[in-house]
Amino acid sequence: MSDSFETLSLHAGYCPENGGPRVLPICQSTTFRYESTQAIAELFDLKAPGFFYTRLSNPTVDAVEKKIAALEGGVGAMCTSSGQAATLTAILTIAKAGDHIVCSSGVYGGTFNLMAVTFKRMGIDVTFIDQNASSEEISKAFRDNTKAFFGETIANPALTIFDISRMAEIAHKHHVPLIVDNTFATPYLCRPFDFGADIVVHSTTKYMDGHAVQVGGVVVDSGKFDWAKSGKFPEFVTKDESYHGLIYTKAFGNMAFIVKARAQIMRDLGLCQTAQGAFYINLGLETLALRIRRHSENALAVAKHLEKHPKVSRVIYAGLESSPYHALSKKYLKDGLCSGVLSLELKGGRDAGAALIDNVKMASPEVHVADIRTCLLHPASSTHRQLTDEQLVACGITPGLVRLSVGLEALDDIIKDLDEALDKV
Repeated sequence: MSDSFETLSLHAGYCPENGGPRVLPICQSTTFRYESTQAIAELFDLKAPGFFYTRLSNPTVDAVEKKIAALEGGVGAMCTSSGQAATLTAILTIAKAGDHIVCSSGVYGGTFNLMAVTFKRMGIDVTFIDQNASSEEISKAFRDNTKAFFGETIANPALTIFDISRMAEIAHKHHVPLIVDNTFATPYLCRPFDFGADIVVHSTTKYMDGHAVQVGGVVVDSGKFDWAKSGKFPEFVTKDESYHGLIYTKAFGNMAFIVKARAQIMRDLGLCQTAQGAFYINLGLETLALRIRRHSENALAVAKHLEKHPKVSRVIYAGLESSPYHALSKKYLKDGLCSGVLSLELKGGRDAGAALIDNVKMASPEVHVADIRTCLLHPASSTHRQLTDEQLVACGITPGLVRLSVGLEALDDIIKDLDEALDKV
């Protein structure tokens, strides 16, 4: 099969049998029948491929996992119930109580809270770093018990661009994997593995689904990190007594991480995607290349228009030449396209931002992003309301910032709606 993105998005993961359904079918079954105990035993021992319980694996979900792995250039993937579940799974596969994570401070508010609060309750300490700091300064955050470095390709909603190759070099210097949330960029705009990242996570709820239909997430394994050589991950190279004494690196080679994620974390926490949910995500994946390019083109035009608007003090979008991240966008993002999400600050501050949202007519004020329909929200009073003003600023968010997710409507209609709302601010 061709390795072009557009072809893989349509054909990877599922190949119809002769006379079989052309479209990926929904395998709506929790369990699967076998003819012998030996066959089931081999499945449980991970010695044979197949399905025995949908929490761990399902034919429909499996096809979507294979497609996403192909799109990202990884050796394997595992779908989860949400993007938050994907991040949780990626970290818990390699970290435990007493361990430490380094994380960019500019990540999504939900991820920030997961790292700063929930992981702390689990005994996992997290140090947040400024991704614009020097490599020497960032390196100071690493400890002997550090197990991963985490960042976002395009941060939500700060919209900073993560310098993946530089961060990968830092992570590998300290013998830990770089985990990158690639939600906003999608593998169409950026494949972090090509720049040295080791693990990728997504909220498939966003552009991969694209239609505000199905919540989901995915963890993708590059297969490139050497868990044995690192010397910091004994659980990969010693017997897992909870799974028949299995040694992951010995049994599964470069797929050790993604198998361990499924055999341990999915088995015990059950953060699974449903067959029907995977079916919806697959429908979105089939048109991802077309949509993300149109989203990006519309967003750049809107950003340029708003940059000149007298009531707007600043537009944050890496596609603009005025952006401090413009050069990084050219390095990491396909054709310099920066997705459909931008942020703006109004001269009237917090009240003006709320007024803009209250006066749009076509665009939807909603707690979502990366939809085919234009939507917008005020992070300080919604998605990031659990953060203090100091934490907001640390995430690159001001109290009056508005996040705008530019959809696929006619460009003139999007601009007209925003201009009419701004007239009332």
